[in-house]
Amino acid sequence: MPIIPSRAAIDAERNTSPAQLLGLTDDAGDRFLRSHDSGLHLVGVVWPFAMLAQGFAILILIGATLALRQPGMVVAALIHGGFLIALSLAGYALLVRQEVRTWPAHLRTRSFALAGGGMAAAIMAMLWSTIALPAGPLQLASFVGMLGAAGMTALILHPVRAASLAFGGGLVLMLAILSHHWAPVGVAALVLTGLALASLRVARIDIAASRASAEEREAGQFATRMIGEFEAHGAGWFWQTDRHGRLTYLSAKVAGALARDAEPPLGRMLIDVLRLDSVAPGTERTLAFHLSSRTSFADYTVCATQAKEPDRWWSISGRPLVDHLGRFQGFIGSGSDLTEQRRSEAEITRLALFDSLTGLANRQRMRHSLDKTLQQQAGPYRPAALFLMDLDRFKAVNDTLGHQAGDELLVQVAQRLQRGVGDKGLVGRLGGDEFQVLLPGLDKRDTLAALANDLIRSLSQPYFVHDNSVSIGCSIGVAIAPHHGEDAEELIRNADLALYAAKADGRGVHRFFSEEMLEGARTRKQLEDDIRTALNDGGFHLVYQPLVSTLDESIVGYEALLRWNHPTRGPISPTAFIPVAEESGLIAPLGEWVLRTACREAARWPRPVRVAVNVSPLQFANPALPSLVASALGHAGLPPRRLELEITESAFLNDSSDSMFKALKGLGIRLSLDDFGTGYSSLGYLRNAPFDKIKIDQSFVRGAVQPGNRNAAIIKAIVTLAETLGMETTAEGVEVQDEIALVRALGCSHIQGFVYGRPVPADGVQEQLQGDRLAPVGHKISRGPRTRILRSARIALGTARGDVRVRDISPHGALVEGLSIDGDATGLDVLIELVENEMVTARVAWARDGKAGLQFLDAFDLDLLNQPVARALRRTG
Repeated sequence: MPIIPSRAAIDAERNTSPAQLLGLTDDAGDRFLRSHDSGLHLVGVVWPFAMLAQGFAILILIGATLALRQPGMVVAALIHGGFLIALSLAGYALLVRQEVRTWPAHLRTRSFALAGGGMAAAIMAMLWSTIALPAGPLQLASFVGMLGAAGMTALILHPVRAASLAFGGGLVLMLAILSHHWAPVGVAALVLTGLALASLRVARIDIAASRASAEEREAGQFATRMIGEFEAHGAGWFWQTDRHGRLTYLSAKVAGALARDAEPPLGRMLIDVLRLDSVAPGTERTLAFHLSSRTSFADYTVCATQAKEPDRWWSISGRPLVDHLGRFQGFIGSGSDLTEQRRSEAEITRLALFDSLTGLANRQRMRHSLDKTLQQQAGPYRPAALFLMDLDRFKAVNDTLGHQAGDELLVQVAQRLQRGVGDKGLVGRLGGDEFQVLLPGLDKRDTLAALANDLIRSLSQPYFVHDNSVSIGCSIGVAIAPHHGEDAEELIRNADLALYAAKADGRGVHRFFSEEMLEGARTRKQLEDDIRTALNDGGFHLVYQPLVSTLDESIVGYEALLRWNHPTRGPISPTAFIPVAEESGLIAPLGEWVLRTACREAARWPRPVRVAVNVSPLQFANPALPSLVASALGHAGLPPRRLELEITESAFLNDSSDSMFKALKGLGIRLSLDDFGTGYSSLGYLRNAPFDKIKIDQSFVRGAVQPGNRNAAIIKAIVTLAETLGMETTAEGVEVQDEIALVRALGCSHIQGFVYGRPVPADGVQEQLQGDRLAPVGHKISRGPRTRILRSARIALGTARGDVRVRDISPHGALVEGLSIDGDATGLDVLIELVENEMVTARVAWARDGKAGLQFLDAFDLDLLNQPVARALRRTG
């Protein structure tokens, strides 16, 4: 007897089917089970009893024929009985075992009809055989047995309509045939014809139903395959729990990820396997609440409580599951993998808040942290310090070794900063070579000064980048909240001003913000506005410094120098307003004015000497510079050979410098390399750039006549190199007559400096060119050695106080810039602070153009400038 599954087992199987998770078992699934399983289930239940009834009837018939000793009847009974049993077995195979379930619908219908008709024929033949038996108990028993077998068979075939109709038609037909009368045969034929017509429509209905059932089954199978594919390769998965909250189904890939110590998650409580992510709203009780209250939930972000892969996140949704009686069966739901999404979001967050090169906090995160830190100061007093840092000489490394080397250098700088700051604060990179350090809770100047000095020393140590040893420096500006600003904008601005002051004091130092710096920034802003006004109103003018040949002291040209006589402040040094013009972008119109004015005035000179014009790096980087030069020459009518552009090494460190050189030389003008020896890779520039002249920086000229000074050897090497390359040489800054003989002996072709007089205006050039040569003026013998420095110093003149810059210093005096005194200051006594808390008495020897020469009343020990203690004190000032 076949083992027929119970309805409860079928329902259990349906509960765990993935098709149910997509809703396929709500309506279509039930129809599918009813149309394909219900009829066959009933056939399978009754069939064994029908076979018993048929066998019992056959045995009675055979026994009766044997008892009556009728061999012919025995043979007929055996044949009929065997045929009936064969048809019964065939029907069992077709209907119960379902071996032809994949056949087309019309073949299945015909098979069922043939089986029913054959069984009807066999039963009627056996029923007819009972007539041959003598009347009595045997005949009655056989007749009842045959009728019972026919009834049981009809009951079996009842769920299959085509087989039932064929069975009934077979009974009528066999009855007519066995009666040996034509009338019954005709009647039977008519009946069968009517049944056939009726069964044709029924057969069509069966075929349509079978096709619909097959399509539903195929759709269900397709959906099951697609769900399996989705579970195996997609991001989604399915789960189900029983009424107690224990997992009864879980997609395999998630089950493997949630396995803990080889313990599968099935059978465990859902809230013991999954928990809400810590960043999601709510707590774990929220998920437990839904499970206990049997309410739906959607898009809950969860992660594993304990799993092989801890960094996994999922989004799950679920709803309560009830049966057809409304009884709660558990929860059913789906989920999707959020791991890659969360990692992508984390990466986006990292890119948004962290520098991609160094891994430090970026500008956005530093600003957010600074705002948050300053907001906390609304309550109890809590200070904070801000370091704004800029690397010194980084651009030279980037330009000479390449951007990859520059990036590697920045990475190493970031590592040193993080080690130096540690857990005291947050280190960030703002971009380029700018860094920032936020130090919450710190306002002690000595502690901040020590940290700043440590960072400067650390960053100044040599780096090893791409097989090269590289040394750079660092300047730091410090602002402290709330003293130097209560909001982020003000604090950053003041730290930037302090950084500007640190750079102005020679770099490699740190400076704290002071109100004087803000006043200086306002002065620079006012100066910027005044530069714009002077450009529009013609407030600038040019003076010309002669270039003299060392052979015969004849004038071979002039260098055009820009001067500004401010209407209220008087003469302003170019060193004061040129940097402001460069920072504000005014250097382009200012440089164009200088170029056009110099060409126009040189065209009126009585002799065809050259005029040299300085070109700033910003001008040289402008692709329109050749057109501008050609326009200035054309409007002035000046031959191109009389114009010489002086370019510093820093002006052509970009990739387009070669094309710019080619375009300028194509105009027929001359090019001069200014301040040679003060930049980087000068020999490389000489090899590639088509210069006509090299100007030796004045730092090599001064002191060259002093015994033991190496400057003379450097000048000789430069001259030899220039002669080999076919270039002229000009010694700049020659101020003493004994230096003329030295540079002449060293082979320089030209001299420029105060030794042949100060720059003169355009009408003075007309007068100088009336003669053939210039006579030297000024001191004949060089003074003692001076030290070239660049640092700030405080100066006191009576009750007035201010800051100046020291450019040169010797034991007996110093050259300062930025001293603004009304009237003639010669002979005035001043106090200057060259070392921290030590004032030196000096007298103004001369003052002009914002510069002044100071003569110390007592000899000053230059070694004090190099003592570590003095340096450290100076840096913290």
